[in-house]
Amino acid sequence: MLTRGDDYPIHQTPEPIAYAGSDRNFYDRYFFNAYAPDGSAFAAVAFGVYPALNVADAHIAIVKDGKERCIHASRILGMERMDLSVGPIRIEVLEPLQKLKVTLETTDGLAAELIFEGRAFPIEEPRFIRRNGPRLFMDYTRLTQNVRVTGWLEADGEHIPVVRWLGTRDRSWGIRPVGAPDPQPTPGGGIRAFFWQWAPLNFGDRSVFFHINADPDGKPWNTRAVILPDGAGPEGGYETEEATMATELVPGTRHAKAGVLTIPLGQGAATVRIEPQSVFLMRGIGYGGEWRHGGLKGDLAVAREDIDCAGFDPNDMGNLHIQAISKATLSVPGEADQEGVGVFEQLILGPYRPLAV
Repeated sequence: MLTRGDDYPIHQTPEPIAYAGSDRNFYDRYFFNAYAPDGSAFAAVAFGVYPALNVADAHIAIVKDGKERCIHASRILGMERMDLSVGPIRIEVLEPLQKLKVTLETTDGLAAELIFEGRAFPIEEPRFIRRNGPRLFMDYTRLTQNVRVTGWLEADGEHIPVVRWLGTRDRSWGIRPVGAPDPQPTPGGGIRAFFWQWAPLNFGDRSVFFHINADPDGKPWNTRAVILPDGAGPEGGYETEEATMATELVPGTRHAKAGVLTIPLGQGAATVRIEPQSVFLMRGIGYGGEWRHGGLKGDLAVAREDIDCAGFDPNDMGNLHIQAISKATLSVPGEADQEGVGVFEQLILGPYRPLAV
């Protein structure tokens, strides 16, 4: 059960706050994205604390005209988990589970002030648990919420008003690999493959969410789809573990060219056609690369990074994890089609036989 306290980085286990424990790889993270209605601009934010590593880090990326402009910041946590700032990046919880604010003070030509307001009560995704041989590889909980976004961005002298933008934000906490990798291999362990798709989508009067983790043969080990009307409360949505995603890859890559999500309903199947328009590289907010989450950078380190997100090598290991800003069309039996927008997040490592990779 989600409570208002879950919007603060004070978790101690993959469970909600009522339970306690510890692990070297424990983390507590915020994620946000936001996009213009026409897809012309995009922003993403990640902010994490790693209590056992005594590190906090934050990242923000602004994507426009095929360029990803990023600010990375890292500091020693000092064991104070309620300080939601790292260098120039700050998060404010204005109303738990409903409204949060992200600020980037002017740094190397970039600045931002964004308010994220939920369209409905957040969904709680099924708990993710996965082992690497005898060791726990993943064990975490995540809340996800589609949002309306207001405010502004600054990118190298260009002021970008954020009006009628949409997006998604999440909070996850638990155990994932963070910081420096363990130098000692685990006999009987080793992750041979990892398949992940995540599609939070915004439509006129509702949100659609889908995710899947699957084995190399395509068997899901964690999956669910949710249809959530605007204004819905904790029990207000339709959910199923029987949804499927048919994906067409860009030839010679592991990135999707298109996807069709099928969600079984009582009156017949709903479908969502997803058409990627542009790419956001997740390493721009610390998912891999030099500024990977939980890495120790000293008392305080801040740096800008620019990434070409139009002419990159899609098969480079650092570019496999992406969010594709996408158009979406929702078809429900007995209703007029709805056009929407969202992201199609993808990460395929190792073999995945259903897509012949």
